[in-house]
Amino acid sequence: MSSLLKDIYSPAFYDRLSDVLLETVSSFDKKKFVTQIFDKDFEHKELKARMKHTAQILHPFLPEDYGETVDLLFEIITGLRKNKTGEDGLAFMFLPDYIETYGMNDYENSVRAIEFITQFVSCEFSVRPFILKYGDRMLAQMTAWSLHESHKVRRLSSEGTRPRLPWAMALPELKKNPAPVLPLLENLKNDPSEWVRRSVANHINDIAKDNPDIVIEMAKRWKGLHKETDAIIKHGCRTLLKQGHPEILKHYGLESKDIQITEFEISTPVTLIGGDLHFSYYLHNQEQKEQIIRLEYGLYYRRQNGTLSKKVFKISEKIYQAGEKVKVSRKQSFKLITTRKFYPGLQQLSVIVNGEEKEVLDFELSL
Repeated sequence: MSSLLKDIYSPAFYDRLSDVLLETVSSFDKKKFVTQIFDKDFEHKELKARMKHTAQILHPFLPEDYGETVDLLFEIITGLRKNKTGEDGLAFMFLPDYIETYGMNDYENSVRAIEFITQFVSCEFSVRPFILKYGDRMLAQMTAWSLHESHKVRRLSSEGTRPRLPWAMALPELKKNPAPVLPLLENLKNDPSEWVRRSVANHINDIAKDNPDIVIEMAKRWKGLHKETDAIIKHGCRTLLKQGHPEILKHYGLESKDIQITEFEISTPVTLIGGDLHFSYYLHNQEQKEQIIRLEYGLYYRRQNGTLSKKVFKISEKIYQAGEKVKVSRKQSFKLITTRKFYPGLQQLSVIVNGEEKEVLDFELSL
């Protein structure tokens, strides 16, 4: 059985979809639809191409009037729900793509379509072209949606306006100046849905990459309002914490002057690609009082051109008692993965305490 993600667009999927379309679209021809879907190029199409292909093949079966089509899409989704088919399923991303492809010039109908469809399958990607085209008008709608009764629409208001949403087009103006979306984040800072709060935290982390001062000010202003709000802002500051940003370290009381690191060693100074790097050190809280200590380590991966690129990994963040001394032992996998290519040769490992890099050691990565 295939495990490729693109194969969510399978004969079984189109069979289930067609059964609902037969009930809702008067002119629908199942045999014609399926034949056109599985054209000679279908097997070579990747996930996104199959998604767009599905929207394009469906289009001629729907009314020429876009407003009527939107009404019909509501009926199709109602039918899918009735058949318990596809709620939040990735395969149904072709529905938001349909709105993006055929509805860009009909703002009113597309907005009501997005509001409805995102409660079935997220429109976080397809809403972004509307933000780029309609600017303040669409951002005002996103802010209004932050007060929506559906947590899925509220999440869209945050996720859809993230300046650096992964796998999506960027929003350059919001990267430069996130001020237009700050009100909607304020509306969501105590949201009852964890799904929404996680989106807000990721949104704040996006902002921190381009506008750290705005996030630091937000952290100070939101501090202590609610435990969920504290958790949102802490997760939203994760990039700043990994960067060792002085202001955010001070905000969280993370100081490193009375913390000693000793006996730092790499027990596998030559590590094989496919194996594990093992290291350890002793941590000593020399303060005469307990303190919060955030432990991380930095890996300086060798690039193809021989330079080193640093990535920070968190170990823990917790309270250490006055005078407490502990041994810290960890391992880092170098098993082959699709998201990173390893290059043999000299690499480096560092110990980071409360944002400050304490010691750095070399090690060799070998084939």
